Amino acid sequence: MLTHLWIIPALPFVGFLLNGLFGQRAGNRFVSIVGPGTSLLSAIAGTIAALQYGAAFHGGVRYVDVVYNWFSSGGIGADVAFQLDPLSIVMMLVVTWVGTLIHIYSVGYMANERGYARYFSYLNLFLSEMLVLVLATSYLLMFVGWEGVGLCSYLLIGFYYDKDVAAAAGKKAFIVNRIGDFGFLIAMFLMFAWFGTADFAKVSQIVAGGVDPWLPTAICLLLFLGAAGKSAQIPLYIWLPDAMAGPTPVSALIHAATMVTAGVYMVARSNVLFRFAPSAMMVVAVIGALTAFVAATIAIRQNDIKKVLAYSTVSQLGYMFIGVGVGAFTAGIFHLVTHAFFKACLFLGSGSVIHAMGGEQDIRKMGGLKDKIPQTHRTFQWATYAIAGLPLASGFFSKDEILASSFATPYFPLPLRIFVWLLGTVAAFFTAFYMFRLYYLTFHGQFRGTHEQEHHLHESPPSMTVPLWILGGLSLVGGLLGLPQIIGTSPLNLLEIWLHPVIPHLANALGVIEIPVGTEIGVGAVSTLIAIAGWWLAKSRYKVPQLAGDESMDRAVPGLVRTLEHKYYVDEFYGEVVVTPLERVSRFLWRGIDATIDGVLALLGYIVAAIGDLLRFFQTGNVRNYALMFFLGVVVFLWVFV
Repeated sequence: MLTHLWIIPALPFVGFLLNGLFGQRAGNRFVSIVGPGTSLLSAIAGTIAALQYGAAFHGGVRYVDVVYNWFSSGGIGADVAFQLDPLSIVMMLVVTWVGTLIHIYSVGYMANERGYARYFSYLNLFLSEMLVLVLATSYLLMFVGWEGVGLCSYLLIGFYYDKDVAAAAGKKAFIVNRIGDFGFLIAMFLMFAWFGTADFAKVSQIVAGGVDPWLPTAICLLLFLGAAGKSAQIPLYIWLPDAMAGPTPVSALIHAATMVTAGVYMVARSNVLFRFAPSAMMVVAVIGALTAFVAATIAIRQNDIKKVLAYSTVSQLGYMFIGVGVGAFTAGIFHLVTHAFFKACLFLGSGSVIHAMGGEQDIRKMGGLKDKIPQTHRTFQWATYAIAGLPLASGFFSKDEILASSFATPYFPLPLRIFVWLLGTVAAFFTAFYMFRLYYLTFHGQFRGTHEQEHHLHESPPSMTVPLWILGGLSLVGGLLGLPQIIGTSPLNLLEIWLHPVIPHLANALGVIEIPVGTEIGVGAVSTLIAIAGWWLAKSRYKVPQLAGDESMDRAVPGLVRTLEHKYYVDEFYGEVVVTPLERVSRFLWRGIDATIDGVLALLGYIVAAIGDLLRFFQTGNVRNYALMFFLGVVVFLWVFV
């Protein structure tokens, strides 16, 4: 399997073709086998390749499987080639196995939906394109997968295309991402112009060998623009909450394991470039911190269960960018992995809640579900512990490593380090608060829905609950991959040891990010107290008497509540400043320019017709008139020239 890496993305692509071409006629049973089956085969193939790599290579050697030469012209070229190294293996395993669990879950969740074959066809294509992105050896081939997941997100977010809100959300995601992709394209143009290649290893070697300082800075800022679009960072985060218009398993796939983490992976893959562009790293860290804070505050007053989780994803992605921005690339990837576990569990758990509630998504109309759907409740509870950063859960370790690294990084001056750490810490408090608000309003207290909804409450089928148990368990124990040094004298951070050859711990020429024991203990203690405070506040306000917590907040700070419910009016601002002017320009081009062109052509038509009417008087058919005209022409000629 190691010698044919192309098989790993090819397997789900075969599922896409089979379900797309034959699924509707072959029936749901065929689709239910092909869709999850090809995903599972891809996960198994990827695992075998990873094991073979571990047995055959040491020291982070990059294994490359060249499929064919894509193009070669004018001294530049590129191959269609896939690679395995420690970083791509981590991403590949997360994408394939979490993606497979979401495929299996979808069998139960989408069983009664129209377009069942179309759904699994798109889902298989999504997984295939994400694997192309992860396994690519160059920015150019990565961009193919990058655009592929963008296309699939448009198709899946707009899956219910007969609903205006879904169609609009799909278009919004597609258009906003094109803004970021423009930066990615310009970055590649610079690579080809200055380096003659877009291969990861070659670009890193050239930059490490010495180039003008402005060049890696420009490339990194442009790459981050692409990452900000794909991974929903300020100012391009606005598409991700609207992506909830698609089926819930799609939200889990997009938010947990695939598309939105692509930007973080790309920055981590480009760690050598970013080390030579500290100002670009500063931008990444600050934007990440601001995004984590802003999205966490918005989530406080969202009432759609999926919208709360959507803004949670935006906020958690901000943490990942804090990590890679301060030079702790391994910490950013660590949080990416743990986030894949608990966020997939949370989204799939929300889908199980919606399934039990007959499609209801407003948490104000839920309550008391812990005894009605106990398996969903327990796994959702575990994932909530993890994302809130409570001690010993997976999010506790990955989030704290990011916050500690932001405090200890040698890249930034102390005031900026404190600023980034403070925003991340406050966002952690809000994270614990809004997640436990969601948990208590959904599962505790009295049921607030209709009698008919209560009568039909039921636990989800095993195809949905088994993935929940697996992901819930990983949400609790996933932190074992990156235990901090303070726990023991021997290296316990397995992920850091594994990724060290690809992402050396060396921060820059100044030295190493060494987190002092006192700093690590202090940051861990503060974040633990913050998480507990957020949980306690949410419990005191929402466990009993439930909605009274929101009502008291409405009375105390109505202006702030309106601002948060309207998401700081960012969508309205974009509507007035960007969308409306573009609509007016487009309408002018459509009607004004069209009318101008029609008017000019009509005028030309009238002129031609008038000339024709005038000239036809000279076409009498009389030979004597023609002879006279000929004679007059000769006279004029002689008069002019003789």
